[in-house]
Amino acid sequence: MASLSFLNSNYFHSIQISKPSSSSLTCIHSSLSSPNPPNSKDEAIQQAKTSISTTLEKPLNNSSKLIGKFKKLKQPKFRVEIPLIDGSPDSISQLALDVFGDIPIKRKGSPIKVLVLWPNPRLREAANAAFKSQSDTKVEHFDIPSLQNRDPRILNSADVAVFFVPEVSQLDLVRTVSDAFNPRPVVMFNPKWAFEEEGNFDDDLSGFVNSFEVIYCFMGLEVRGLLSKRKGVVFRCVRDGVVSGEKWNVFVEEGEEMKLVSTLKARPTIVEVENVLYNVMAMNSPITKSAKFIKGLVSNVTGRK
Repeated sequence: MASLSFLNSNYFHSIQISKPSSSSLTCIHSSLSSPNPPNSKDEAIQQAKTSISTTLEKPLNNSSKLIGKFKKLKQPKFRVEIPLIDGSPDSISQLALDVFGDIPIKRKGSPIKVLVLWPNPRLREAANAAFKSQSDTKVEHFDIPSLQNRDPRILNSADVAVFFVPEVSQLDLVRTVSDAFNPRPVVMFNPKWAFEEEGNFDDDLSGFVNSFEVIYCFMGLEVRGLLSKRKGVVFRCVRDGVVSGEKWNVFVEEGEEMKLVSTLKARPTIVEVENVLYNVMAMNSPITKSAKFIKGLVSNVTGRK
């Protein structure tokens, strides 16, 4: 089982554990088939690449058959969230290269052409520099602001569009570009807002953002209890291209390993994660363990449970 030693401490979202609210949380017990979080940066990238390639394979192979036949067909929209050591242009562009430089998407006929859309010219330039090492790359780079002054036909040459680290202020334009790209698939990669912020979006933007199905998410958590501090992960990894069948998993670090403590049908909010982790930490606290030990002694003496 993985540990989190390869992650920078700044990556973890801090949670202060307190007594959970009265709202209930529906959980499913863990199964042996649940995927494990990565134990290295390379493994995280490989997991994300597998999720993207297997999920895109079907719509990309069917796109030529569907265009013009089913105008109301739902556009494939996917979302990927993977940890970054830092938010520098070099780090972000290197991540894009690691994921899309040689992504193994299978399609009959011509290779897949990827259009990566960046939030600003600086990141686009960094990406162009990073991808220079790929002489046969089928990846093009544009920055989102420049699309307002360009011929929309530039979108026609790509098979899949990737919005890399998009910003909240650009969501209206991202939606316009996404609609123009329909029915071809689009991917939102590492949006620069927190999942919790989406509750403050207006109905139109909320509906648009929620139309992206999460196929890979690896979010670190630092859990602060009254007497202890532990690290955890909210994790989802679609491995076979079937998004609806993959659950959300919550892991907590125990020693050098990650322990699966909860599996959920839908993406948990921070409040829901707090409730899960509160129960886990309460069960493992010295006070709780002492109470269990005393109860066990009483049961042995009295013969009662």
